[in-house]
Amino acid sequence: MYSVGQTVLYGTNGVCNIAGITDRQIGKQLMQYYVLKPIFSESSTLFVPTKNQQLVGRIRFVKSAKEIRGILSSLSSPGKWNNDKTKRAEEFRAIITRGDCSELIGLVRLIRSHEQAQIEHGRRLHISDERILKEAEKMVCDEISTALDVSKDEALGMVMKGIH
Repeated sequence: MYSVGQTVLYGTNGVCNIAGITDRQIGKQLMQYYVLKPIFSESSTLFVPTKNQQLVGRIRFVKSAKEIRGILSSLSSPGKWNNDKTKRAEEFRAIITRGDCSELIGLVRLIRSHEQAQIEHGRRLHISDERILKEAEKMVCDEISTALDVSKDEALGMVMKGIH
């Protein structure tokens, strides 16, 4: 069980503070919820039922600064581009859903590397790849900037370091 005041990640919503645990009446049933306040979207509030294991399973703690530095230093090449748009979209969506920091960093590096190759040939990224890139960058940069207390731009620079 999570506690009020803890900083967590919640799916694609990014880094959140657990602002409270509250009971709400839904129909005839009284249910308990985690109240999550996204750090980078102050106007949002998320309510996650504490008894819904699937939704609670999407909550995880932000990695420590040491863990983030280890991930950043251990990643090498951005991986191999899949030219099959449908399969690529499935692979990318699965990475987004898992929300694993090292996979997200690899995904950002892969798409950015492909984007650079496209630019060199006078082309652009496919719109679906652009959307995935923005989502992956938000997720990973939120976590890195929180763990290392740096700006999102600095976090993105750390993700892209060594990739040309």
